[in-house]
Amino acid sequence: MPRAGLTTERLVSAAVELADAVGFEHVSLSALARRFGVRDASLYSHVSGLRELRVRMALRAGGEMTDRIAAAVAGRTGREALAAFAGAYRAYALEHPGRYAATGIPLTGRDDADALAGSAVMRRTAEVTHGVLGAYGLAEPDLTDAVRLLRSTFHGFCALEAAGGFGAPRDLQASWDKAVDALHVALVNWPRAPAGAGAGQDRSPTASA
Repeated sequence: MPRAGLTTERLVSAAVELADAVGFEHVSLSALARRFGVRDASLYSHVSGLRELRVRMALRAGGEMTDRIAAAVAGRTGREALAAFAGAYRAYALEHPGRYAATGIPLTGRDDADALAGSAVMRRTAEVTHGVLGAYGLAEPDLTDAVRLLRSTFHGFCALEAAGGFGAPRDLQASWDKAVDALHVALVNWPRAPAGAGAGQDRSPTASA
């Protein structure tokens, strides 16, 4: 029997909080069971296992991150929108390291049910990202290539910053702003792909980021 008051939503909320505190990879069903004062087996009334929990965490974090980015870019376009997008992305990654790590997991065929439940999150992420890039006049497959450039640049910078990987005395915000400027120039001067070239698609809750 599920414990009174313990729901899937509460379990996921506790999991993302724990991820921010101890790291995404250290979240386990046993740790959450101890947090709620129940046996591990009690949690299987709410999730099928650790994999499903992690997918749900990814979808929760992806939705939160997209909401923050959408609010930041509202009413903006071009370089201003790109900077707002980048700033909201970086702020979320640094403030919620465990949640952010969760957004990087790929969704596979075995996650069909949860991926379907999270499809609204992924569609909204794509809409927000494509809305920002739309000002640059990109179409597929250039749009996907540009999304991947932004995602890899933002993720790489945030991962190195979180790990203390930047040792030079140069101010990090100044370097971040310069990176955004460089991305803006790259998007304005994007080398267009030949008509009819194929497009790819990444599959993760923040694939469009």
